[in-house]
Amino acid sequence: MGPYVAGVLVPLVVTILLQNRRSRKKRGLPADVGDEPGYAIRNSRFNAPVETAWDGITTLAELFEYSCKKHYHKKLLGTRKLLSREMEVSADGRSFEKLHLGDYEWLSYGQAFEIVCNFSSGLALLGHQREERVAIFADTCEEWLMALQSCFRRNVTVVTIYASLGEEALCYSLNQTVVTTVICGQKELKKLVDISGQLDSVKRVICIDNEIPSSAILAAGSNWVLKTFSEVETLGRGNPVDPDLPLAADIAVIMYTSGSTGLPKGVMMTHRNVLATASAVLTIVPGLGSKDVYLAYLPLAHILELAAETIVPGIGGSIGYGSPLTLTDTSNKIKKGTKGDASALSPTMMAAVPAILDRVRDGVRKKVDAAGGLSKKLFDLAYSRRLSAINGNWLGAWGLERHFWNLLVFKKVQAILGGRIRFILSGGAPLSGDTQRFINICLGAPIGQGYGLTETCAGGTFSDYDDTSVGRVGPPLPCSYIKLIDWAEGGYLTSDSPMPRGEIVIGGPNVTVGYFKNEEKTKEVYKVDERGMSWFYTGDVGQFHADGCLEIIDRKKDIVKLQHGEYVSLGKVEAGLIVSPYVDNIMLHADPFHSYCVAIVVAAQAAVEDWARKHGINFGDFQELCQKEETIKEVYASLVKAAKGVRLEKFEIPAKIKLLSEAWTPESGLVTAALKLKRDVIKKAFSQELAQLYSS
Repeated sequence: MGPYVAGVLVPLVVTILLQNRRSRKKRGLPADVGDEPGYAIRNSRFNAPVETAWDGITTLAELFEYSCKKHYHKKLLGTRKLLSREMEVSADGRSFEKLHLGDYEWLSYGQAFEIVCNFSSGLALLGHQREERVAIFADTCEEWLMALQSCFRRNVTVVTIYASLGEEALCYSLNQTVVTTVICGQKELKKLVDISGQLDSVKRVICIDNEIPSSAILAAGSNWVLKTFSEVETLGRGNPVDPDLPLAADIAVIMYTSGSTGLPKGVMMTHRNVLATASAVLTIVPGLGSKDVYLAYLPLAHILELAAETIVPGIGGSIGYGSPLTLTDTSNKIKKGTKGDASALSPTMMAAVPAILDRVRDGVRKKVDAAGGLSKKLFDLAYSRRLSAINGNWLGAWGLERHFWNLLVFKKVQAILGGRIRFILSGGAPLSGDTQRFINICLGAPIGQGYGLTETCAGGTFSDYDDTSVGRVGPPLPCSYIKLIDWAEGGYLTSDSPMPRGEIVIGGPNVTVGYFKNEEKTKEVYKVDERGMSWFYTGDVGQFHADGCLEIIDRKKDIVKLQHGEYVSLGKVEAGLIVSPYVDNIMLHADPFHSYCVAIVVAAQAAVEDWARKHGINFGDFQELCQKEETIKEVYASLVKAAKGVRLEKFEIPAKIKLLSEAWTPESGLVTAALKLKRDVIKKAFSQELAQLYSS
């Protein structure tokens, strides 16, 4: 055999062997479980569900104290100092706040633990009793986490509330849980003052910021005790109170869902529940340890972020706080010439919801397209070479060529998030295959795509570090069993070939105990089997691949039957269409009295304006551009192309669309804090537009 023949055959044989080995790897195995019959899978590396990864530790309070004592002098919590804020006026006359932020300033584990103990004592001295509940109503910050841990040291249940929650849902959450103490920021304090007359049980309000506005003091009057975080901490420092530590079965958190339909539900989580998920994730990412730096910017009122900020102290890592509006050097609130949070921190890990990763992808593509010329050609070549390799082609960019493209092309992209990212956790919604591949290649880091719910403490499934497939959410986490049960009405059966399909049911120590003061709904979706295992019925529909990995394929509540009998899965279609470069967000609408669907589409401003300029289309502002017939035709054509790419049926493709220029944000009330559609709210807000689409 000649050297040239060997040079071709040897890599080919090695590649085939590696691919066969990967395809044969069993990531999940059949499990014998109780409750309703179905097709159940467990993680292949664990025979029984994992409950704790730390010997002798059964509560979140114990874990935090253990970590703080073990890593006493190491950096734990970092926050950037605000140097200045100023208003900038754009060409169209609109004003925008811009921030000049300094370097990260750090609290060590020892310092953070001291503050936690002091604040815990101060809370008791203010008169807060163990059986009363505390609500944390604030943006993610180091005080949020320290307040949480302070409550745990007194075995006080914490009610978590999204900072973007509307007045009605806020009143409902605080009154239902009979909260007596609220910990909040300045802007949240203003919301509380506005609804103070509707709050039945609140006695104490603690403001995280060092100054309480005089207007809030006057409005609160004698109804509330108003203190700052530092005042409570100082009070406790001079008068320490012994801790009253919880047990594993005690309720740690009542977490209110972001409320995509109706009023939010309070999910009751025990210390055991949250610790099980944190312990399971710890087994998935290799090499987690004290050198890791985590960028925290998602809402801590979301279980994904809460779980992440439980894990990082547990491994001796560091947490640097940021915000979605200051994340990168080009974020909306960052003053030009100032570093974004990621550049200042250089994290090794971060969590993200798909909407944020989509924006990173779109931002990079916009810059590449704007650069044009040789830069664009090099980027496209590098991307196609790496994509070929990731897809398993042995002729793609491996080894030295991979390092070459990383240094020449992708290093600039990696610098957007600090240049050191080695792992990204994605959850909260389905991640498109296009975005997953883009992040894998350009950032050079794997994405761990997970599936879970608030009701399962974010635990469910999690893709393995070495799994490069797209469209799947991995095998069961080591804390969970995943079971599919027949849903005959929807046509999904565990006997289906080639893959068993059905409604997804999750069992394990991470499954929460139910909804607060909502026994009827709890009985509907929670069950405890004859072996004592808790199960949660998700309402999602999935299928198992041969290697034991789960794929989400449908949602029971999102299925609508059209006039002629066809079933349309709204979520599935939206996930397929949102990959269009012209789409920032989309809501599909199907009506049983019509034979076709329509859609409300939020246009992606940068992409649509770029298209308009290239085609010589004149427009005054973006709103005017979105109303032009040629713009609507172009966006619609891109939706049809995206639909064909994911093989949607003709009846699943919207026949007509309404194009919007204003983005949907949690502040607008049209999406949740986790950026999920509030379908009923959107339908109500755009009822006239939907009616016109069907009548025109």
